[in-house]
Amino acid sequence: MDPSFPGLGTAVNVVTVVVGALAGMAIGHRFPDRTRSVVTDCLGLTTLLMAGLSAVSVTDAVLSDATGSGAPVLIVLGSLLIGSILGSLLRIGDRLESLAGTIESWFARRSPALADTDDADATGHMTTAREKFIEGWLSASLLFCVGPLTILGSLSDGLGRGIDQLLLKSVLDGFAALAFASSFGVGVLLSAVSVAVVQGALTVIGVLLGSVLPEPHILALTATGGLMLAGISLRLLRIKDVPVADMLPALVVAPLLTQVVISLR
Repeated sequence: MDPSFPGLGTAVNVVTVVVGALAGMAIGHRFPDRTRSVVTDCLGLTTLLMAGLSAVSVTDAVLSDATGSGAPVLIVLGSLLIGSILGSLLRIGDRLESLAGTIESWFARRSPALADTDDADATGHMTTAREKFIEGWLSASLLFCVGPLTILGSLSDGLGRGIDQLLLKSVLDGFAALAFASSFGVGVLLSAVSVAVVQGALTVIGVLLGSVLPEPHILALTATGGLMLAGISLRLLRIKDVPVADMLPALVVAPLLTQVVISLR
């Protein structure tokens, strides 16, 4: 296949997530609860590392030169605040959980073998199949769809600049999907659809509109996404149940707020 064909990078990414998730589902139930808990902790720590690598974009000279030395942190803060307020008012988290619950019920009715069973976490708290499905889908989807490689790689694919970034992301996502699915089950498999939709849309934008966002806007978006990834890591480490889904509008607010600051300079 032509490596410059738009969408190839996303297709490879979807396949690696599916393969990783299926492998995790196949071997995950063979691990004791203690092992699965450790795997989840490893994912939380790795997600925290990825969050730091993304959030450090707030210190990039390109962003500070475009907006002013003190503006990048305020842009990220403003994006999260505005986005979170909008998301909570729109009840995005509740709506996504409701959608995930509906899909989980559909899976359970048609493929009982794929449905997760109730389980207990490391603290002894009973986790229902519905909760595991929702947590697996939302956590994996946000991890796979929020970050610099998702945005830059998909746009680069659409612009015909190659799929190297998405190939790297595919390898990382495949291993992450295996680890996630060993703990959360079939919900992680559905995150492949999220990857296809989000990255596919970004690739189409790259094809139709060229370079949609200037670099400072992408850096602000990436830094904002990094803090959202930090929220995911806190959830995985069972430190705090951060409502990351309600923060999703921040990814739209970040480039818009960046443009406002640049315009006012």
